[in-house]
Amino acid sequence: MTQKILIVDDEPNIVILMEQALEALEDEGVELLTARNGEEALETIKTEKPNLVFLDVMMPKMSGLEVCQIIKHDLKMDDVYIVMLTAKGQEFDKQKGIDVGADLYLTKPFMVSKSHDLSMS
Repeated sequence: MTQKILIVDDEPNIVILMEQALEALEDEGVELLTARNGEEALETIKTEKPNLVFLDVMMPKMSGLEVCQIIKHDLKMDDVYIVMLTAKGQEFDKQKGIDVGADLYLTKPFMVSKSHDLSMS
């Protein structure tokens, strides 16, 4: 079964950065998917069932918090690992992310360093 990672952000530069950081995984058969807003993310998660989602909080049409709430609580898709990736770094914001079901909450700007072992096994 193919492993899938979904990158969700309305900022094209962030999407490109994430794709570049994760491109080595494609050599191992991981499929990288993208979405530009919350509604597109929700539909992609429902249809593609990615293993991992990097999800921005502030997006048009539906926030990342709303998407996470629906995926984790309403649809009970607990097998989808959600990393909230956002500029909102206050403790209050982090707690909101955790409360809606995010598995990890990372704040922008972030530094990406490549590891020698990027396998998803």
